[in-house]
Amino acid sequence: MRELAIIEAPSVLGLRPSGVQDLPAALLDAGLSAHPGTVHAGRIEAPAYDPRRDADTGVLNPGGIAQYSVRLADAVGAVLDAGRFPVVLGGDCSILLGNLLALRRRGRYGLLFLDGHTDFYQPSAEPTGEAASMELALATGRGPRLLTDLEGRGPLLRDEDVVAFGFRDSAESSRDGMQPLPPQLHAIDLDGVRATGAATAARRAIDRLTAGENAGYWVHLDVDILDDAIMPAVDYRIPGGLTWQELESVLLTALGDERAAGLDVTIFNPRLDPDGSIAVRLTECLNRALSART
Repeated sequence: MRELAIIEAPSVLGLRPSGVQDLPAALLDAGLSAHPGTVHAGRIEAPAYDPRRDADTGVLNPGGIAQYSVRLADAVGAVLDAGRFPVVLGGDCSILLGNLLALRRRGRYGLLFLDGHTDFYQPSAEPTGEAASMELALATGRGPRLLTDLEGRGPLLRDEDVVAFGFRDSAESSRDGMQPLPPQLHAIDLDGVRATGAATAARRAIDRLTAGENAGYWVHLDVDILDDAIMPAVDYRIPGGLTWQELESVLLTALGDERAAGLDVTIFNPRLDPDGSIAVRLTECLNRALSART
């Protein structure tokens, strides 16, 4: 297995400066990652945040996100070229675009999308223009070209190469007018995960992602996939979610496969975790899951 390389990606361009930019420091201070051979592969600072919604695209900071995605892709690519496994610490969910761009430069890859929300909004339906609610749509080519065709390589993903896993926002997204998930994109909502068990559902998801022509797959983790009762340190809370044990089993399955290309962690807000206990528990979960890589 490849040794780990941690990249700090504290961008909030797709959200707002709410505190998620402190995620890397909080998890590193809590002991991520203590595995032998782990290296720190840099910190990619974001351009200045602009709170004004772009008139042409309807998205906050579209130019900044596009610029940041290229720089993050360069950093992730350097880690891949060195034969290491990138662990990218956000930041908001828009950092997914840079991670996927690094893979798209190399060929065709899939995505295991672990998120309490499907993040498939179009700009006209997203209330404030936050790309952190659109990144899965953008990655599959839906949205303004500035963000869907990075380096002329868009879309970054084919619909059939995505598994959206563990989401529970169907009622909310329908109410807000989010565009529907396309039929070829495989979706397993929280009820579906529970119907078969988290480990079994994860195994089926990975089997799907590795059954075709993909060279591998990326794992995206938005921590709001966890039950709100145990992970209240997020900006957009929604009842329900996975337990710690369920998430750990999913990550062990996903990261234990040699075709996993990398992992990102997003949306944890340390300012909503005043005693640091949630950061410690999240770090414990991640470290155990990452042991599958070492």
